[in-house]
Amino acid sequence: MRKFFSNRRLVILVLILIACFGLMAGSVSMRNRRNTPPLIQQFGNDIVGFVDSVVAIPVNAVQGGFSSVGQLMDTYSENRELKQQVTELAQTKVRDQTLAKENKELKQELKLNKSLTDYNTITASVMMRTPSSWQKQLVINKGQSNGIKKNMPVMSGSGLIGRISEVNKTNSKVELLSNTSESANRFAITIDGSNGQTVNGLITDYNASTGELIVGQVSSKAKLKKGTKVMTSGMGGVIPRGLYVGRVTRIGKDDYGLAQKVYIKPAANMNDVNIVTVAEPA
Repeated sequence: MRKFFSNRRLVILVLILIACFGLMAGSVSMRNRRNTPPLIQQFGNDIVGFVDSVVAIPVNAVQGGFSSVGQLMDTYSENRELKQQVTELAQTKVRDQTLAKENKELKQELKLNKSLTDYNTITASVMMRTPSSWQKQLVINKGQSNGIKKNMPVMSGSGLIGRISEVNKTNSKVELLSNTSESANRFAITIDGSNGQTVNGLITDYNASTGELIVGQVSSKAKLKKGTKVMTSGMGGVIPRGLYVGRVTRIGKDDYGLAQKVYIKPAANMNDVNIVTVAEPA
């Protein structure tokens, strides 16, 4: 009797397994043939999706909270840096206003109407630059009708690039610092030496291979350092004092070994000039 029941249980277990496999195979077959899953599977999927959405809500909220806190901290840091920059700019503006007022008062006290650093600016665009005279000159779209006059200094970007050599009614020619012809006008410059002395000289040449301006016949014994700024000296009364020319790159000797040569890297890129500023005496 016991053997019969044990065999009966085994048979029932086998039948249940067969029925399960059959249901699974049928479900897969029906799913492959139908565009939508069976109702039971749909119900199960809906339950799983609902549970996932319920769990995802607090998880997303926590992640969003951490992200918001991080963004808030970044915003706080950026805001602090911007406030510092605004403060520094405000201090610089106040200092510039104070210096301008002091300069005006000193001029009035000394009965000076103008100084070597006073000038207005006229902005112009480059109209033409021929390959044959690329290193010598360019043509700008401002002329006599705009107040342009011969020998006015011309700047572009960071520094000086040349001077007005010819003025027409509506355009002008600019003679570049890189002009090596003997007829080119030369700029008077000044360089502060490391021992408190000042070097004054003229830009006499341009090295096209290295892109350096050359100040020749420097007899001063002032010690110059690489990287020292070079400015116009204002000597001659035509070019304002303090226009940025470039920086010292090296110091050499002339052909006879008697005087120094100062090599300068121009502040402006004279090979890429589109907009210029002409300095007009105030």
